Amino acid sequence: MSTANPGSGEDARRIARPAPDPFLFRPISLRGVTARNRIMLSPLCEYSAEEGMPNDWHLVHLGARAVGGAGIVCVEATHVSPEGRITPHCLGLWNAAQRDALARIAAFVAKQGAVPAIQLAHAGRKGSVTRPWEGTRPIPPEAGGWQTLAPSALPFLPHHPPPRAMTRADIAEVTGQFARSAALAREAGFAILELHAAHGYLLHSFLSPLSNRREDEYGGSLQNRARFLLEVVAAVRAEWPAERPLFVRLSCTEWVEGGLTLSDAIEIARLLQATGGVDVIDCSSGGGDARQRIRPFPGYQVPFAEAIRREVGIATAAVGLITTPEMAEEILANGRADLIVMGRKLMADPHWPLKAARALHAEVAWPVQYERASLT
Repeated sequence: MSTANPGSGEDARRIARPAPDPFLFRPISLRGVTARNRIMLSPLCEYSAEEGMPNDWHLVHLGARAVGGAGIVCVEATHVSPEGRITPHCLGLWNAAQRDALARIAAFVAKQGAVPAIQLAHAGRKGSVTRPWEGTRPIPPEAGGWQTLAPSALPFLPHHPPPRAMTRADIAEVTGQFARSAALAREAGFAILELHAAHGYLLHSFLSPLSNRREDEYGGSLQNRARFLLEVVAAVRAEWPAERPLFVRLSCTEWVEGGLTLSDAIEIARLLQATGGVDVIDCSSGGGDARQRIRPFPGYQVPFAEAIRREVGIATAAVGLITTPEMAEEILANGRADLIVMGRKLMADPHWPLKAARALHAEVAWPVQYERASLT
């Protein structure tokens, strides 16, 4: 940081300008993978697949964000089994056809200079519902719905059918499904894998004392409630190359009395770090209990990423209403997180990274097809 006296004249003008080499546009290396900047597209569910298969919508949606300059482009929650989906229109990765369709997307993203990533998920008790714009209503069996799974037979909402409490055999089966999907993601050419352990889906529902009332080795203490997630991490790591990073998305608080707290999330992050297989904690919140009360504001989840990074010493990703280049730069420059994960902003403006580079005076290459627009 400059120590010049910002009184007037040229010194004042120099200090007022954005600093050279902004943190947001510094490359980041994780294991053997390097991203060109610290901007990651959040895994945004599009609810537009058929039989779990991606299509042109997914290619255009994800490809546009790679062309727009994001460093990491993450495919939405991609489910490890048909019964693991949120809706019948969610992406899946349980067969070779899905792998090959996703490979086309991963290759296009990589060709644009971005790192292709994918999030693996199981919806658990929040599955078998209609799409959000159709009301997120439970789908009855006669209309194609399916039996959902959970740590305990507690529905997410009172009017939802109760999930089936998982047996040890169920837990082993789903663990194997995550491993199989990780192998397919590897074959498809993805360079980063994220496990979805947030927002009330299956892995999160085991972590939460609000949804996990088990009395066996998968319930009770926080370490027991984290057992399933740790087993999934181990199984996935056995299929995921050592040179490729693994992320885990956590809900770092549930915003409900008696639910997970930031202190719990810090302990879970310590358990994940101790495996030696997890590289980044993607720090989100909520989604596990309909009673939650959240008042979002710009950067409202950044303190979670900051605390886990400080207390655990593991890299973190900050997400949640981070909307301006200056806000993103402050988070990184002050060591509050290592990555900036953006959803709504990149959904609204796929070229936000290129515009942010201009605002922060970073030198970045535009796609040659768009160079004529680089000065507009």
